[in-house]
Amino acid sequence: MKQDVSKATAIKGGVHQNIKHDSADKHVRGRADYTDDLAEPIGTLHGYFGVSERAHARLLSLDLAPCLAVKGVVGVITAEDIPGINDISPNHLDDEPVFPTDVCSYWGQPLFAVIAESRDIARRAAMLAEVQYEDLPHVTDALAAKEACGTYVAKPMTLKRGDADRALEAAPRRLKGQMRMGGQDHMYLEGQIAFALPGEDEDVLVHASTQHPSEAQHMVARVLGVPSHSVTIQVRRMGGGFGGKETQMNIFCAIAALAAKKWNRPVKLRPDRDLDMTATGKRHDFIVDYEVGFDEDGRIEAVRGDYIARCGYSSDLSGPVTDRALFHADNAYFYPHVRLDSHPMKTNTVSNTAFRGFGGPQGVIAAERIIEEVAYAVGKDPLEVRKANFYGGPGRDVTPYHQVVEDNILERLVGELEGRADYQARRAAVIAFNHEAVAKGQIERKGIALTPVKFGVSFTATWYNQAGSLLHIYTDGSIQLNHGGTEMGQGLNVKVAQVVADAFQVDLERIKITRTATDKVPNTSATAASSGTDLNGMAALDAAEQIKARLIAFAAEKWSVSEKDIQFLPNRVRIGDEELAFDALIKEAYLARVQLSAAGFYKTPKIHWDREKGEGRPFLYFAYGAAVSEVTIDTLTGEYRVERADILHDVGKSLNPVLDIGQVEGAFVQGMGWLTTEELWWDDAGRLRTHAPSTYKIPLASDIPAIFNVSLADWSENQERTIKRSKAVGEPPFMLAASVLEALSMAVASVADYGQCPRLDAPATPERILMAVDRLQDYAGDEDG
Repeated sequence: MKQDVSKATAIKGGVHQNIKHDSADKHVRGRADYTDDLAEPIGTLHGYFGVSERAHARLLSLDLAPCLAVKGVVGVITAEDIPGINDISPNHLDDEPVFPTDVCSYWGQPLFAVIAESRDIARRAAMLAEVQYEDLPHVTDALAAKEACGTYVAKPMTLKRGDADRALEAAPRRLKGQMRMGGQDHMYLEGQIAFALPGEDEDVLVHASTQHPSEAQHMVARVLGVPSHSVTIQVRRMGGGFGGKETQMNIFCAIAALAAKKWNRPVKLRPDRDLDMTATGKRHDFIVDYEVGFDEDGRIEAVRGDYIARCGYSSDLSGPVTDRALFHADNAYFYPHVRLDSHPMKTNTVSNTAFRGFGGPQGVIAAERIIEEVAYAVGKDPLEVRKANFYGGPGRDVTPYHQVVEDNILERLVGELEGRADYQARRAAVIAFNHEAVAKGQIERKGIALTPVKFGVSFTATWYNQAGSLLHIYTDGSIQLNHGGTEMGQGLNVKVAQVVADAFQVDLERIKITRTATDKVPNTSATAASSGTDLNGMAALDAAEQIKARLIAFAAEKWSVSEKDIQFLPNRVRIGDEELAFDALIKEAYLARVQLSAAGFYKTPKIHWDREKGEGRPFLYFAYGAAVSEVTIDTLTGEYRVERADILHDVGKSLNPVLDIGQVEGAFVQGMGWLTTEELWWDDAGRLRTHAPSTYKIPLASDIPAIFNVSLADWSENQERTIKRSKAVGEPPFMLAASVLEALSMAVASVADYGQCPRLDAPATPERILMAVDRLQDYAGDEDG
């Protein structure tokens, strides 16, 4: 059995190593294949939607003859052509038709699809339809909908502990306020796209850019009126998703598949950016009414809040999103008495959907506003008030949803960042700068803030906390890995491959991850809720452990040794006193008819949730982080720049530190965009006017902080048995951008000598900054008078 095997002491590409993204080189060189890069078979057709030009109207007539008259148009698809069910609601509430039949509910709603020989022909022809409307009253603002006793799109939720009303009455001090925070477009680089190829009988294959292949599969089957086994969804990679491709892909997949089966030809459906932005949902914008009771030291005694969300015309994921906003309305702070209510309002706008953080950012921002209000009221540094209200030991460790915070590392993490970033000295310097600016009549002001994040990780719908995998080892020792997660640039595939490499102790290059496919791993959950690596990594590990157990049993029997004397070493296996190359062992196992394939599975333990009672343990664990941001504003124009950001973030024992740092950096900048520049605006007719990069401003390279220090808390290790004791990283760092908003607020407050909370709404655009400066200057003038 003796062989010349490698004596390497470690594998290349195992867990906890800095490994570049598996497609990084392809991304840079333009060689990464996306759905639109797939070769089009002869006869491929193209589709495009015709959309409503009313925010709310009865559809009196729809004349598609002008569309059909265009040369190259093959046909049109309307609601009448749907053989199955005309509904793609992810909740199966029958409130989201593929195409409406009687009433259109928002400006830009797809009414029909034109199928033609080219995309350009389909797009131009779709504009020729003649639609007759009877206008109906419409509402686009969530608060206006609530004040008019509007309709909820989903059942609201209440979280409560103690007696908030009585505690507010008894509190030494109390205040109330309102905060508005805008929505956000996903602005993924690759837009929505589906490419359907018809098969025999009822079969259809759809290549799609979707975060939720199984849901797309079920929705296509539902619309076509066929069993799910007849529909296969495949995803190699996405050019970004951020939640915008969790449910919003359903209509594109369904219509592409329907057209492909109707004409028995391949059909591709890809909107341009304008249609993509008008016809797909956004981050929910919120209005939060809050009341807080506190003492003279800034210690909070009670909080009451109403979280009013613009949800759009249908439920989509608005129920879970508004639930999670309440789950994170405490952020890092203990509220002795609390009552929080969600209000998912129906509006005549596109149905809003998942977005990185899934309601969590809206809850966190409101919590930081409450802390800021208290700090200004008692005349203290907001960081001091934050620390005074942190979750602590017994008696101060229960959330509003009655989950005990067992793994709190905030005090250490915040203290470490405060020292690293030299926060206290820099804050003193900022205050000195502002005082000097006042004395000298200078127009610039500075601000600095340190804000924390506590973010619960798990799907709040308990049944989504499961994942599957499929693992094959071939006779040459190469490994093929498939799992239910989808790769959208975040590095999920390479992390899961690292887990498998570590399990078998083989180099990463031996492992190939294939495209996500519903005929390989069924009934998968969306790649969302920061759970992709947690779930799929554990499922892949389960499959690897099954095969390892078979290999160990085989080797023990063949070489007559105890199973405990078999050890997987880097690219080899020690069997008793001898060693065998990994691929040699695999070949021996194959010849002995050992199964070298396994389906893995994982479900998250410990979690449970009773929504009616508002009690349970919806999260397996919490991820933590903190950021210090420093800004400068121009008090004459409202323009500003972020001078520096320092971040310390908790990812547990990182599977891949370099990828995790990239996720933290990207999340922070995207969060900064949401809170500063990205503004959605509807006109009085209900039209979204910020529907293209020309009118919607995402952060540019020049907006990134000039000094940007990002570190991981390398001492942290998840207390729960997650994959290699790591923690999720996709969503939690998004909320670190709250420090930018708070720093801008401090800069504005300086014009009134910090005597009043500026109450900046988000996004804090230059216009809002300027209006806040003017408002506080008037306040300061009144005080002087």
